[in-house]
Amino acid sequence: MIPQYTAAALVNECKVLSAPASVDSIPTSLNKEDHVSMGATSARKFLEIADNVETVLAIELMIAVEACEQRRPLLPALPLRKAIRRVRAAVPPLTQDRVLAADIEACKKLVRGRSLLDGLDLA
Repeated sequence: MIPQYTAAALVNECKVLSAPASVDSIPTSLNKEDHVSMGATSARKFLEIADNVETVLAIELMIAVEACEQRRPLLPALPLRKAIRRVRAAVPPLTQDRVLAADIEACKKLVRGRSLLDGLDLA
């Protein structure tokens, strides 16, 4: 359940980060200037949200692969089997308790690099 808690916490953090940066604009020069560009703040918030989304997708990917393998002997469609093999090349099956940080990071690299989807013929 810990990966699910992590994903839920990251989604909640994204909701907080989604508040417009302009609400934090602070008047300057004795209220003579009240426009302060929040572009840099917005960009930093966006980068953090994008990183959180990649992590959530990585967690969902890791859990989905575990779930598919629990359904054996049933097999998913060929493109999904190929994707599972790509995940398994980076992340071993979860056969006992272990720290999942490295597994999540490995899945995150697959999500970020888009190599997971290359040549899967999803159309």
